[in-house]
Amino acid sequence: MADLSHRPGDLASHPDLHEMRDRYARMLEGRKAGAVDGLAFLAGVYCAISPWVVHFSDAHPELTLNNLVLGIAIALMGAGLAIAPDRIGGLSWTMAAMGVWLIISPWVVTRFPDAGMIWNNVVLGAVVCLLGLLTAGAATKPSAET
Repeated sequence: MADLSHRPGDLASHPDLHEMRDRYARMLEGRKAGAVDGLAFLAGVYCAISPWVVHFSDAHPELTLNNLVLGIAIALMGAGLAIAPDRIGGLSWTMAAMGVWLIISPWVVTRFPDAGMIWNNVVLGAVVCLLGLLTAGAATKPSAET
């Protein structure tokens, strides 16, 4: 039977010590945009509920639907970037495009937007665009593994 007992001591004599150190170094040098992904998720959730927060859901149902759909898409993208950044990292540019659409959508979707709708979408669109550019910049950085 094999001896599986734990022996006291350090790992200096472990046969895979160098491989383990290299693996942990690669892991620590990896993508560091987790906070940005979380903020993108929160911005998407706020975008989805913003018509009811700013109180334009009844007066402008077309902009309500626009913000709801974009908010869900942004939240899903933020969650996807946090969960699987290697697979969704290339899509982060679309978040910047969604931010630009949020900025111009009050005038495109609604003929006569009021000040609350404009301020809400312009500020939210600028935040989403900035977060999209930050995640796109983090996704295009070369990794330490190459």
